[in-house]
Amino acid sequence: MAIDLRHLLRRNRGIVLFIVLMVVFRSAIADWNDVPSTSMSPTILAGDRIWVNKLAYDLKLPLTGHSLLRLGEPQRGEVVVFDSAAADLRLVKRVVAVPGDVVSLRGNRLSINGQQAHYERIGQDADGEIALERIADHQRQVTRAPRRPVQADFGPVIVPPDQFLAMGDNRDNSIDSRVYGFVPRHELLGRTGTVVFSLDYQRWLRPRGERFLKAMDGDLDELAGTAAAGAAGKG
Repeated sequence: MAIDLRHLLRRNRGIVLFIVLMVVFRSAIADWNDVPSTSMSPTILAGDRIWVNKLAYDLKLPLTGHSLLRLGEPQRGEVVVFDSAAADLRLVKRVVAVPGDVVSLRGNRLSINGQQAHYERIGQDADGEIALERIADHQRQVTRAPRRPVQADFGPVIVPPDQFLAMGDNRDNSIDSRVYGFVPRHELLGRTGTVVFSLDYQRWLRPRGERFLKAMDGDLDELAGTAAAGAAGKG
């Protein structure tokens, strides 16, 4: 029996409209992404589902990735999602340097435009030492494992126009701009700063309730205060 497609669409126009709007929303306005790796630990854990603001940098034609209008530019310290042609993967990394910056690593210590980052140890996890990295007006948690660095020495390099240098917060367990090169602006999908919800891969996908709707860098001031108090106590 032949199916009357027009009749079927009329009967289910509410569902069809919902699907169309959802596709447009997720392709051009906002989306959520699963993070399967630990390359951004401790900021993002494997099993986190992160919220991606796709209007952070561009207004794009839905389903095409074509930019209709630039709405903003990535800034140092922002966590971005991008489709990397070099890696042939969708990646989540932190923007470390923007066009015109001079960047280098020496002994796993970051330097931007001649200013060297300062590190304060704040903890330990399975991947290594967790430290608070401060450079210029930015701070973030990073994990460092000095005994197995991916690339402890890098550069100096100058970031070209319309490209960005991105690295994982898990510095010694992240394949990033040190390997794949700069991130072209047109590959950017959006900015993220919130974990929507999280499932623990090591515990049969048990929900991590403490990470639901968690701001990624929201507790840095508290961690900095703890680190400073600890340093003062040792003094």
